[in-house]
Amino acid sequence: MKHNSLAFRLFATAAAWTLVVLPMAGLLIYTLYRTDIVSSHDRRLKLLLTVIRADSVDHGGEEPGSPKDAGETLFTFSQSGWYWQIKPLDGKPGRRLNSESLGEETYPLPSEIGILPFDNEERWGIVPGPNNQVLRVVEVMHFFGEGAEAKRYSISVAGTLAEVDRSLTSFSTRLVQALALAGIGLLFVTLFQVRFGLHPLRQVEKALAAIRAGEATRLEGELPAEIAPLQAELNALLKSNQDVVERARTQVGNLAHALKTPLAVLINEARDDSTPLAEKVKEQTQLMRDQVTHYLNRARMAANVGIIGHTTEVRGVGDSLARTLQKIYRERGLELEIDCPTDLRFRGERQDLEEMLGNLMDNACKWAHLRVRLVARPLLNGSTHKNLEILVEDDGPGLSSEQLDQPVQRGHRLDETKPGSGLGHSIVAELAQANQGSFERSRSELGGLMTRLILPAV
Repeated sequence: MKHNSLAFRLFATAAAWTLVVLPMAGLLIYTLYRTDIVSSHDRRLKLLLTVIRADSVDHGGEEPGSPKDAGETLFTFSQSGWYWQIKPLDGKPGRRLNSESLGEETYPLPSEIGILPFDNEERWGIVPGPNNQVLRVVEVMHFFGEGAEAKRYSISVAGTLAEVDRSLTSFSTRLVQALALAGIGLLFVTLFQVRFGLHPLRQVEKALAAIRAGEATRLEGELPAEIAPLQAELNALLKSNQDVVERARTQVGNLAHALKTPLAVLINEARDDSTPLAEKVKEQTQLMRDQVTHYLNRARMAANVGIIGHTTEVRGVGDSLARTLQKIYRERGLELEIDCPTDLRFRGERQDLEEMLGNLMDNACKWAHLRVRLVARPLLNGSTHKNLEILVEDDGPGLSSEQLDQPVQRGHRLDETKPGSGLGHSIVAELAQANQGSFERSRSELGGLMTRLILPAV
């Protein structure tokens, strides 16, 4: 999954949203649970306080009576964390009572640490207890006796917060585990959703690759409603491109017929005449024919280059040209070597590749002593576009450094000792450039000239 892909963006957005929402939901759930568990603990304390207070008051008299354990057995176990305490206030003497669990120990009262009562006269606080326990305490005041002799007593019940902490710890652990599993599950579901939702785009990608490789001419298949208009527009564009190419080919063919036929007539007529005028006509008509061929080739290139779906097998073209050239130069006994993978394909028309390789290989055969070599291979340069490299070498005299530095020019011949029009390398260079490639010349390891073509590959 690439960083700049739609799949990554959708997945990253969903993952970020999951990582934000789940912790917030977990915090909210934990807060609500904590509030509920603390409220439940406080309700239990308040209920026990009500029972202890009622039991101590029911005895009557000017001092509190000894209450029972209010049905809570933890009041009977030493330092159990659950205690009750009745204590006289205002420095007056009085009866002091506490639960068996508290023994001789005491715990601070909320009234003693400055906590004010609520509207119902209850005071709530968190205080230290025996054995370093943390206690939640609820306290009320009650007067025993009447008039000036009445005494104010503190009646309180305390319960350890360790139970609350254990419950919260256990709940938070299970909550984190549940949310983690939910998050992982959501990420997997999101990944599946993204891949399933974008699967039609992968089908479109494969279909376009098949069209580009020449294996199909239309974007076929049933696509989702959102992509169906794109399919129709692409097919219309492909059809329009094919129509334009066919019209251009027809016009180029018509122009070739219209120009080449009169030139052939002039050449034939001048061939039978040996006058200076006839020689001049033959010279100029031959030049005109070369120029017409050159510009017709350029027109054909402009019509054909970049056509979607045209690919050519390089090895087949190279073998065909080698067989033809071996017949032409049979008397010289040249050795033509072809080194090319069978699956290497040029992204362009066969006629373009035949013309480029034909010019280069024919030129190499003209100058070679014994050997001509064609090497074709994929070009691995880290580019996102696929390219191929074609080298044509010979063991002839080659070119000097000054000649190699000269740019390829139409009609300019570097050596006049061999027949030719000077258009070969020019046509190759223009065809390579038109096909989004390049053409170079250098010295070969064989001793002669090496020409190098860089062309788009499939």
